[in-house]
Amino acid sequence: MDRHELAGFLRGRRERITPADVGLPAGQRRRTPGLRREEVAHLAFISTEYYTRLEQARAPRPSPEVLGGLARALRLSDAERDHLHHLAGSPPGPPPGPSRDVPRSILDLLRRLPRAAAIVLSATYEVIAWNDLAAALLEDFSALPRRDRNLVRRAFLREPERWPLDRADTDTFAHAAARHLRAAAARYPDDPEVAGLVSELLSGSEHFARLWAAHDVHAENTLRKTVHHPLVGAVTVNCDVLDITDRDQRVVIYTADPGSPSDEALRLLTVIGTQRLDLPG
Repeated sequence: MDRHELAGFLRGRRERITPADVGLPAGQRRRTPGLRREEVAHLAFISTEYYTRLEQARAPRPSPEVLGGLARALRLSDAERDHLHHLAGSPPGPPPGPSRDVPRSILDLLRRLPRAAAIVLSATYEVIAWNDLAAALLEDFSALPRRDRNLVRRAFLREPERWPLDRADTDTFAHAAARHLRAAAARYPDDPEVAGLVSELLSGSEHFARLWAAHDVHAENTLRKTVHHPLVGAVTVNCDVLDITDRDQRVVIYTADPGSPSDEALRLLTVIGTQRLDLPG
């Protein structure tokens, strides 16, 4: 255990978190940047005295449970979480579950792509962030319960007529998704949500069960897809994927070839949004 490095790391992470980041009121007469020690202790479910001793390099080695509480309280990335464990002399185990905390810079990026539809996927294909054009092109994810935002569940268990991709793209997506999910299940062996999703798919889809039995984990990304939209018709888009390695997340960006009919369709969708033009106003 490197007490002095651990103390400095905790102070640095605490000072970068604002009260608003963790849902606390800013209050007045706040003399220190970031959170107070007692606020971190409260969020981590430990005593203020013990947390203070950690920052003063005077505390004994924290338990894995305390380290987990500190990682959650300080909003640590997976890389920072591993570093915390190493400083405490307690090698990290596998992450408890896929991260759903999207970096603020990525959320800003989505908003700055007015001509592109973009979503962020967790390690289990849950849509955890999206921009307005993605909602207009694919579906209004804000109107769905969380479980229905999982694209693997929707691809294998949803009625085919309600899935927006054409048949060939759906098959390609299904193969890639099953392989990605198998790899994610190995990374998060103790996460009940991952295990529950796999169990649900195995019992509800023979197609998924066959793909799962193949034990494949390598998947090629699809470069182009065709989305069938009820208002603007078929929209063929290029698919570019950016990895957020420290969160085990991916940004998927959908764009159309400039000047193509699909490009015009996306332009129209930026105006239409998620409204239904086939219904009376």
